[in-house]
Amino acid sequence: MDLFRLEAHGTDLKTETIAGITTFLAMLYIVPVNAAILSAAGMPYDAIVTATIFMTVFASVLNGLWANTPIAMSVGMGLNAYFSFGLVKGLGIPWQTALGIVFLSGILYLLVSLTPLRRWLVETIPLDIKRAVSAGIGAFIALIGLQQLKIVVDSPSTLVQLGDLTDTHVLIGLLGLALAILFTLKRVKGAFILSIFLTATVAWISGTARLPDHLLSPPASMMPVAFELDIPSALTPSLLPVILIFFITDLFDTLGTLAGVGIRAGLFEEKESLSLQRTIEADAVATVASGLAGVSSTTAFIESAAGVEEGGRTGLTAVIAGALFLLPLFMLPLFKAIPGYAIYPVLVVIGVMMSGELKEIDYTDAATRYATFFIVLGMPLTYSITNGLLMGALVYLLVKLLERKIASISPAMLILALVGVTFFFIL
Repeated sequence: MDLFRLEAHGTDLKTETIAGITTFLAMLYIVPVNAAILSAAGMPYDAIVTATIFMTVFASVLNGLWANTPIAMSVGMGLNAYFSFGLVKGLGIPWQTALGIVFLSGILYLLVSLTPLRRWLVETIPLDIKRAVSAGIGAFIALIGLQQLKIVVDSPSTLVQLGDLTDTHVLIGLLGLALAILFTLKRVKGAFILSIFLTATVAWISGTARLPDHLLSPPASMMPVAFELDIPSALTPSLLPVILIFFITDLFDTLGTLAGVGIRAGLFEEKESLSLQRTIEADAVATVASGLAGVSSTTAFIESAAGVEEGGRTGLTAVIAGALFLLPLFMLPLFKAIPGYAIYPVLVVIGVMMSGELKEIDYTDAATRYATFFIVLGMPLTYSITNGLLMGALVYLLVKLLERKIASISPAMLILALVGVTFFFIL
């Protein structure tokens, strides 16, 4: 185990193994949740399950070996919802084109991660704007969760309205939401996957969903989605801002996760941390591979904090967590039997968690205050992470100009605002 330098990191094989198992249990929910979200884009469910597991194993093991950090990776929440509901359903583009966007954003991410541009981008985009983006994505995926649960439904007169809360499926979904909140508050290990299976059990017992005929089966092929990306279609001018937003969002997501987990584990304390740089590089490589494998962007998972709390300090934790994801490959019938209203409560709770970033924002700065408002409301109301972020950048620039604080305009925000002008008023 010298590869992971366990003794130097103050840990041992037993501790890292327990940490890896804990991280695996905390992340297991991503398999049924991601399959449900991406299959809503018309992608084959069975292949998505296998592709999700493949990318989780690949990305987690890659990071563990390359960066030697206890950060497990999988298909990121937020961008997967944007992939299906914002791009494929919202813009009406084929999922093959959306995979091309994922691949190209990964190439851009990889190029930036290997150059000084990474540091420049991280340092010049205001921290509060990054927090607003996180909260906006939280609002976006929470709205999707509420829609899929039919708690919020469309209305021809008021745009949206409250659904029928007496419907049996809605009631079971509300139970799932209550369980997810309860287990999260109680810090139960594997809170999300536990709430999903308990809710599904209620659905099976009540007869509102069918029990699986059998629990185990051979792994499904991922070839129906692997290498199906359409790069030429993704390179059309109107989609270039979307590629940029996928890249920026993935970077923000990873940096936020690494900051949160890193503080607790004592990682990345040096100003130019090699382990931080390598973790970002692993995430970038995994995002490129995601487009090829047939899923949306991969990112570092905040659930890695569960393993860190158990003492995980090295890449062995990530490797063990990733390797354990081979087990769900044989559980496809079980995942397929889980109804959507048992899965989508997780999106609502994750959205609430992400909205917690709002409390850290400095609202005394007018540009930040207005930009935050348009980002957080813009993403769910326009059903687009791209629109929300670019709206926020435009408003940020406008307020700075009105205040005659030109010198304090962030270069990266200026670039985003110019992209917004091009995207909204020219393309």
